Amino acid sequence: MTWRRGVPAGTPAHGGAPAGDGAPAGRRAAHGDGARTGDQVQAGDTAPAGRGTGSAPGMVEGGGTAPAGDGGVVSSPRAVQGGDGSPAERPGRVGGSARLSGGRLRTAIPARAGLVATAVSIALTVTVAILGPSVMEPVLPGRPGQPPWAFAAHPSAYLAVALTFAAIAAGSFGLAVTMRAARLGWSVSPRVLLTTGLVAAAVLVLLPPFGSSDHLSYAAYGRMLATGHNPYLTTPNALARLGDPIARAVEDWRTSPSVYGVLATGGQALASLIGGTSVRLTVFVLSLLNLAGFAGTGLLLHRLAVGDRNRQLRAALLWTCNPLLLLVLIAGAHVDSQAIVFGVAAVAAFALALRQVSAGATWRCMPWAFAAGLLAGLGFAVKLSMLLVAVGLAAACLLVWPSRARPARDRAAREGAHGGGQAGVSGRAQAEVPGRSRAWVPAASALTGLAAGFAAVTAAALAIGGLTSLRPALRAGSYVAIGTPWRWVRAAIGLATGEGVADDIVKVAAAVTVLVLAWLLLRGLPGRDGTPSPDGRPWLTAPAGTVGPQTATGVAGLASLAFVLAWLTAGPYVLPWYDGLAWALLPLLPWSAIDWLVLARTTALAIGYLPARGIVMPAGLGWLVTVVRRGVTPALLLLIAVLLVITVRSRKPARP
Repeated sequence: MTWRRGVPAGTPAHGGAPAGDGAPAGRRAAHGDGARTGDQVQAGDTAPAGRGTGSAPGMVEGGGTAPAGDGGVVSSPRAVQGGDGSPAERPGRVGGSARLSGGRLRTAIPARAGLVATAVSIALTVTVAILGPSVMEPVLPGRPGQPPWAFAAHPSAYLAVALTFAAIAAGSFGLAVTMRAARLGWSVSPRVLLTTGLVAAAVLVLLPPFGSSDHLSYAAYGRMLATGHNPYLTTPNALARLGDPIARAVEDWRTSPSVYGVLATGGQALASLIGGTSVRLTVFVLSLLNLAGFAGTGLLLHRLAVGDRNRQLRAALLWTCNPLLLLVLIAGAHVDSQAIVFGVAAVAAFALALRQVSAGATWRCMPWAFAAGLLAGLGFAVKLSMLLVAVGLAAACLLVWPSRARPARDRAAREGAHGGGQAGVSGRAQAEVPGRSRAWVPAASALTGLAAGFAAVTAAALAIGGLTSLRPALRAGSYVAIGTPWRWVRAAIGLATGEGVADDIVKVAAAVTVLVLAWLLLRGLPGRDGTPSPDGRPWLTAPAGTVGPQTATGVAGLASLAFVLAWLTAGPYVLPWYDGLAWALLPLLPWSAIDWLVLARTTALAIGYLPARGIVMPAGLGWLVTVVRRGVTPALLLLIAVLLVITVRSRKPARP
């Protein structure tokens, strides 16, 4: 049960009648006290049908969503729809334009402050990059004049870290404020934010990457393939001993072969062929590939929300103009951007398959499911963690099954009630319910298409790279990052059993925890119960049990996010830029408490890995590793994990 101000959802506040009873919702909103500051319908009046309650449009306190007809506060400045779907009078016209302007100002002023903080964060990120090599930014050997460009200011370690910390703090604050304002009804042109984010990303690509030294390893793996070496068997150290200038520039992972898929390695080889012996030019080409993936994801998310300004705004805020992603993902030049675009494209394609599954079209769903499998496989060929998206899409079919059976089941229940308890009528009604014996046929077709597409790409990848292309990544999956709570568990167990046994125990425990958390998330993520979005339309259900265009995308995104978020939360090895996949899937779901938890996660990790480089820090900054990374960051991640479990457990599970 969803609760609002101590009253069960659906219970009229102060005796008000629910929308749909008595006078039309539009008339009730326009009479009496229905028009108040900021287009609010106060408790005691009844909100228009399809509108939610609480401090945000369509959202109740505690992160839930109120069903249509609940009374409460509607903060959206746009026209309200009546119970029949026709536009009602603007409540502001009844109560006066002054009060309407005051309500808008209460969301507009903080939102503008959030936009300013976002701009400051982006400016600070650009400043760190343009100052040149520092404790945050590795040196890029290459001919002068080649991109990316920067000054050789050589800022001190204290200045570089302080600027980066300020960028993270300003970005987190700006994103939090704009997220809250958007939930309260504030709006700005999504295209403006989309364009701003893409321009900022393009500017950062013209500057040297900072935050980690992974891009140097990418360049070395591409150099291996370009010079005839197997990047899955060769290490940067081995290539450096041959005198290769690209391999000599590698800082971290010098003894590790490539852990990336054959598609990522192919892009790295292309960059190496263009860059030659110049680390600088090779890294620049790699950054262009990352920019293409980031921009493709942003444009695709914008397109998936076409016709819905609120959802497009959400996509722009959480992905394209997200200052934290611009810092850890784009300024860091991480290959994750290339994988994420395939994952989101797979979700979009599978959503079209789910529409056919929900409608009972057994064969028409297969082409789209096959395309989704191909796209998920391409993401897997970039980075193995994209397997989580494929697993989530398979689980999405299970979420659609109940929506097919529910209309007939409800009809049978009504017929049984009208029969006055007569066994014959009740029996006939129950006989009409299409059980899951028939529901599994189209779902099985979609699963078959998905598996076939994924298997086709995986088989091609293995034919190119062989089984050796998987072994380094599988070995890396057993690592335990020092910034996660699992490091504490591993250290405690290791005291009694030794490191080898401790590693095995942590791997098994983490895998079980991920599966359990994924199950909880599948039941408790926002929208799983078909609750409405802020504009009154359902996210994950549609009339007659048929999943519509955007709601099907919500189903596929929800299932994928469940497994991704479970892995990020309970996995033993995570880094700040790993959260990029969760940020890409969040726009497919409604606003909820999950957004704040992901924001807190990314912020904690970004600060905990200042910088994510294996270098010796100055004596005055050693506490960033010994205190923050080893102590504060794991504690925060553990707290966020507990809050995530509490959040999803407090939500009403979906009807079977």
